[in-house]
Amino acid sequence: MKTKLSVLLVFLFLTIISIALPSGGPYGPVHKTYEIPKVTGKIYYVSPDGNAGSAGTDISKPTTLEAAVKKGVTGDAIILRGGVYRTGTLVFNQGLVFQPYKDEQPLLKGTFVAEKWEKTGEKLWKTKWERLFPAAPEDWWQRNREERFTPLHRFNDDMVFVDGRFLQSAANTEELNDNTFYVDYNNKEIYLSIDPAEKLVEITAFSMALHRVYYEVNGMKADNVGPKIRGIDFTQFADSTIFVECVDPVGVKKESEIGKEVQGTLIEDCDISWCSRIAMFLMGDKTTVRNCRVSNTSREGIYVVGSADVLLENTIIEKNNIENITGCYPAGVKIFNQCYRCTVRNNLVTNMPNSNGVWYDVGNVDGRFINNWVENVGKPEVPVSTNSVWPSQNGFFFEISKGAVVAGNVFVNCDHGVLALNASNVEMYNNTFVNSMVCIARDTRSAQGDHFGWHPATGPDVDERFGHVFVNNLLTGDAGFDRVLLLVWQPTVLCEKLSETPLKQFDNNVFVKQNEAYKTLAFWSPSKAQNCQSEIKTLTELQQLSGAAAKSQLLEGKHLPLFKSAIIKNYRLLDEFPGKAAATEIPANLKKLMGIPTDTKGFVGAYGVKDK
Repeated sequence: MKTKLSVLLVFLFLTIISIALPSGGPYGPVHKTYEIPKVTGKIYYVSPDGNAGSAGTDISKPTTLEAAVKKGVTGDAIILRGGVYRTGTLVFNQGLVFQPYKDEQPLLKGTFVAEKWEKTGEKLWKTKWERLFPAAPEDWWQRNREERFTPLHRFNDDMVFVDGRFLQSAANTEELNDNTFYVDYNNKEIYLSIDPAEKLVEITAFSMALHRVYYEVNGMKADNVGPKIRGIDFTQFADSTIFVECVDPVGVKKESEIGKEVQGTLIEDCDISWCSRIAMFLMGDKTTVRNCRVSNTSREGIYVVGSADVLLENTIIEKNNIENITGCYPAGVKIFNQCYRCTVRNNLVTNMPNSNGVWYDVGNVDGRFINNWVENVGKPEVPVSTNSVWPSQNGFFFEISKGAVVAGNVFVNCDHGVLALNASNVEMYNNTFVNSMVCIARDTRSAQGDHFGWHPATGPDVDERFGHVFVNNLLTGDAGFDRVLLLVWQPTVLCEKLSETPLKQFDNNVFVKQNEAYKTLAFWSPSKAQNCQSEIKTLTELQQLSGAAAKSQLLEGKHLPLFKSAIIKNYRLLDEFPGKAAATEIPANLKKLMGIPTDTKGFVGAYGVKDK
C-alpha cells in the first residue's frame, strides 16, 4: 500500500509539472487500437473495395464509404478498414461516427491517378482531365496591388502530385519546369514537363472529403448533432477537406443567433495535409479538435466561423500558405466573425513564414490562448516599421475583438509574437518571447467606409480599444536579434483623441537584451514626442512613458544566466536568473486556465513549476 501511495504521489507531482506550461507533447495524432463503439444505432463496415450493394453490417461484407454515408443516421457508426479511399464530396446531415477498424489506417485521398499521357513536344506531356477546380480571388482582393506578387492562376484549386511531391501552378507551358504544372481550362488538359512514365501522377478530383450540412440531404431532415471523426487521415483535396456547415453569420449577430445548427463536432487523432484551401472549415458550438496534425494548406489550416465554446488542443498546425498567396491574410488557425469563448490550448504552431499562426479575426469575445508553443511564424529578420504594424505575420493575432487571455505560451522566432490590434481587454500573463516582438496597436479603422463593410462593427469602436494587461512576461532577443522587444503603437492622427495608454496594467515584466549593439528596447505611443511616438532605450524611459513598470526589469548582456539551454529550446529559467524576483502572483482564474496549482507563487515567463 505504501509503495502504491508513493507511486501515486510521484504521478500527481509529475502531472502538475506537465500541465503547468507548454507540455512538449504529445502533439498531433496518437495511434490507437480502436474498439467497436457502443452506439444506439447501426454499425456499418466499409472498405476501399467494398460493395455498394452490400448492407455493410457484416464485417466480412463491407459496403462502400459513399453508400454508408448516404444511409447513416445519428447514432450510427461507420468503421473504416485500412487502405486508400479515393473519394470525396460525401454530404450528410446526421451525427455520424467515423473511425478506423482496430489498428488499421484509413486514408481518404481527393485525387485520382492520371495514367493516360500524350507527349506533345520536347519535355512536354498532356492528359485530358474533366475534374477541374478553377477559382478566383475574393472580391476584396486588391488586384492592382497584389497581382505582381500573386498571379491569378495561383487562386485555382487544382493540385498535381508526382510521386507524392506537390507541384506549383504555372501560367502557361513556357513556365513549366520540374516543379510546376499548367492547366488549360478551355480544353480541359493538364500539362507537365516531367516525363510521367513510371511515375505516380495524382491530380485533384474532389473538392472536399466530408461535408456535414444543416439542410435536408439524402432524403433526411437535419438534426443538430455534429459528427465524431477519429483516427482517419485525409490528403490532396481541392477545397475544404472537412466542412461542418451552419448558417453564415452576416452582419452583427447575437450569440443566440449563430452556431446552433450543428453542435458537438469532434475531430480527433486525424492527419490532414495538402489542401488547396482549408483543412477544416468548422462552424457550430461546442466543436473540439484534439490531437490532430494539419499541414501544407494554402489559405487556412483550421477555420472556425461564428461558433461558441470551441476547443482546439494538442494539435500540430504547420506550413500554411504553401503557395505564398499575398493579400489574402492567411492563418494556420483563423477564428472568425463573432466566436465566443474559443480556447486554443497546448498546441504546436510552427513553420509558417508566409502566414499568421492563430488569428482571432473580428467580433470575437473572450478568446483563450493558453500554453501553446509558437515558432517560426513570419519573418522576424525584416526591419521593424514604426509607421504601421500591418502587413505582418503574427504568432497570435487578436483583431477587432473583445477580451482575451494569452498566458503560458512560448513564442520563438516570430515576426510578432503577439499582435493585439484594435482590440480591448487582452490580458497577457506569463509568456516567454524569444526573438518575437510584442505589439499592442490601434488605429482609425471603423465600420464607416471600411473595405470589409460591416466587419469592424462587430468589435470595439475606435475609442473603446484599451484595457490591456501585460504582466510577468519575459521578452528576450539573442545576440543576432536587432529589433525592439515591444511596440505600443497608434498613428499620429489618433493622438489627440486617444492620449491615454491602452494598457490598464503593465508591470512585473523582464526584458533581456543580448545584442549589445542594438540599443532600442521599445517604441511607445501615445507620447508627446514628434509623430506621437517615443523611442525607448532604458527602463527609466519605459517607466516614465508608460506611467507603470515600477517592478519590471531590463537586463543587458549576452552572458547573463538565462535559459537552461536555448540551443535545444529548453526555455526554462536557470535558478541563477537575476530577473526572477520581478514577478507577481497571478489571479486564481488565470491559474485555473493555465492548469497550475492554486498555491503557485509569482513567476516570470511561461515556466512556473520547477523542473525536477
